[in-house]
Amino acid sequence: MLQQAPEYIRDPRWRLTRDDFTPAYLKLYEADRSAFKERIEEGLQQLRNCRVCPRDCEVDRINDEHGKCRTGRWPYVGSYFPHFGEEDCLRGWNGSGTIFFSFCNLKCVFCQNHELSWEGAGEAVTPDELSDMMIELQERGCHNINFVTPEHVVPQLLEALPPAIEKGLRLPIVYNTSAFDSMHSLELMENIVDIYMPDFKFWDPDLSRYYTTERSYPEVARAVIKEMYRQVGDLMLDDDGLALRGLIVRHLVMPNGTGGAEDIFRFLAEDISEDTYVTVMDQYRPDAQVQRKPERYDKISRPTNRQEFREARQAARDAGLHRLDERWRDPRSFRRIPQF
Repeated sequence: MLQQAPEYIRDPRWRLTRDDFTPAYLKLYEADRSAFKERIEEGLQQLRNCRVCPRDCEVDRINDEHGKCRTGRWPYVGSYFPHFGEEDCLRGWNGSGTIFFSFCNLKCVFCQNHELSWEGAGEAVTPDELSDMMIELQERGCHNINFVTPEHVVPQLLEALPPAIEKGLRLPIVYNTSAFDSMHSLELMENIVDIYMPDFKFWDPDLSRYYTTERSYPEVARAVIKEMYRQVGDLMLDDDGLALRGLIVRHLVMPNGTGGAEDIFRFLAEDISEDTYVTVMDQYRPDAQVQRKPERYDKISRPTNRQEFREARQAARDAGLHRLDERWRDPRSFRRIPQF
């Protein structure tokens, strides 16, 4: 049986009808195709002396040189499919159309997708092949196109959009990121992305360096989340509770308070918006390097427990956040719910 939708889903303040919604990239493309083309060219130019992400490796990726992300001219895709594990407002009843990109500009020692992010499982794809993936996911009934780990392949995403649009792409685009993005890339993504979904991992720079190899991550995450919010605002939903436009922020609760949930939620409430849609995630488990070297990473060498998860959700509420993601669709059926 379907549960009652949470109040934040039913609230008309965050309602946007399908008739009033056009994907941002489609508006830009139809308004000025030459400007769209110029943006693609600007992105590709960034690959020549790569500053696509905050690593600023300055390698020539157009000629297939590799920096920290180990990705050259073409993006690698590990898998693509309708994903039913995302937030209800993304997965709906037909799934979120996820495209998982291989490699990553962070090196999180606990990564649960390390086969992709560390080992690079997958195949290089051309813009036309990437556009075909988007169209296939749309034809399978997915509610959005969900780019997972896109931080290091922003120019290539832009390059794939015109052929996808010409083939009929009409779904909202979700930018599903670690939040270790560059401002250069976010400038390119303005009026392209409909839904930004950053994961704010760590608040403390020293812990961030230890667990992701990047001390600047918290500072970068704060800046880019502010920019993402400026571009798209609070999350807006259609009459079926599906996300159309706005910001979703995820936080994976870590053992022993390692992630700094209280500080992160306070930042979101005070510096972004008390209406920020937040997903407090409880699925942390030791994986990758942590699983191999538990003595080295002893503070995070066990799963997050229920008490830690409850305390993190309460910290979000105490900070003033009230749109906390909840599971409310029947996972056995994924039926379309009645309009409110």
